[in-house]
Amino acid sequence: MSTLKRGLHGAVIGATKLFSKLLPDRVPVTFVGSEATRELCDAIGSFGLRQVLVVTDAGLVDVGIAARVTDALTAAGVKWVLYSGVEPDPTFTQVDAGLALLRAEGCDAVLACGGGSPMDAAKVIAAAAGTGRTPAELEGRFKVRKAPLPLFAIPTTAGTGSEVTFAAVVSDSETHAKKFFVDPNLLPQMVALDPSLMLGLPPHITAATAIDALTHAVESWIAKTATPQTEAYARSAVRLVFENLPTAYSDGTDLSARKNMALAAYYGGLAFTRTSVGYVHAIAHNFGARYGTPHGLANAIALPHVLEFSKSEAEDRLAGLADVIGLSGSSNAEKATAFIAAVRELEARVEIPSTLAALQEADIPGIARDAVAEAHLNYPVPRYMTEPECETLLRAILA
Repeated sequence: MSTLKRGLHGAVIGATKLFSKLLPDRVPVTFVGSEATRELCDAIGSFGLRQVLVVTDAGLVDVGIAARVTDALTAAGVKWVLYSGVEPDPTFTQVDAGLALLRAEGCDAVLACGGGSPMDAAKVIAAAAGTGRTPAELEGRFKVRKAPLPLFAIPTTAGTGSEVTFAAVVSDSETHAKKFFVDPNLLPQMVALDPSLMLGLPPHITAATAIDALTHAVESWIAKTATPQTEAYARSAVRLVFENLPTAYSDGTDLSARKNMALAAYYGGLAFTRTSVGYVHAIAHNFGARYGTPHGLANAIALPHVLEFSKSEAEDRLAGLADVIGLSGSSNAEKATAFIAAVRELEARVEIPSTLAALQEADIPGIARDAVAEAHLNYPVPRYMTEPECETLLRAILA
């Protein structure tokens, strides 16, 4: 059975390489800087739209971030309707509610404002509205097919990179199992990277979302589907995270550090949407489904452990990342070890825990089973992991 599974995984890697070649080589029109929100909204105003559905969450409404976006739309002469019902790990129920509001109000475009959850919800709402199909019918690869409604995005965290990816994740409303949507039509048309909207992020969110961006870049870099193009994006993201996260974490008002972290997330998204990710994400998705662990934090906890496991096959690749951040070593093995140590040191500096308090010994076999199944059906990882190996890795994360 193990040989069969490895063979199937090899087929997945081949299919992912083919998928990457079929993806259109395009990125959204992107505005960067403290005026980016205004510039994007001015651009939306030139589209002649009837009304825009702004998809966000209640927290961003409470702190006034959503109002800054809707005020900019109003100033640009754009009518809007606000949907703030998105919660972390959005469910089909929440997406359906947003879609119903869009249709009831006659909206003909969608603007995502927030982290990965509002952006994922907005993508699926825009796709369902544009195709006339239900969100559930669009789950999977290349199911959208038709153009969605015009879709725009303003990330308010520097982590997911969802503003430049072809993917979205929505949870089953009952089981909370993750459902994946992958289609080039999910890519927003225009994006604003506005660091001024990120100045109030609490340090722990700054840290977790930044390591999410780092994980995207690192897993893309070591993936068997990496290309010169994705490598360039990944290098930039890794360098920007190491150079700017400590400052963004300790001084959240530093506009330059915030802008560079937004760019890191953006580049990480451009990298992994073309290569896919790996075991870090497979494990993190299961932490989120079982315990409600925020995705960035789950990735951050799993990342060093997965890199240690992958080192034997990804030694040269990890050594390349050591070069990116200026680490030395007499061999690629030393450089790879130094890079993993640097990841651990960075995480400790921004107070990322090394263990997951919610993780229970009794859950480990099930998490291992589901994580390796997800990875082997989707991800071009450099080293194959068995269920017992995953269980051993997970036990190192027990508090």
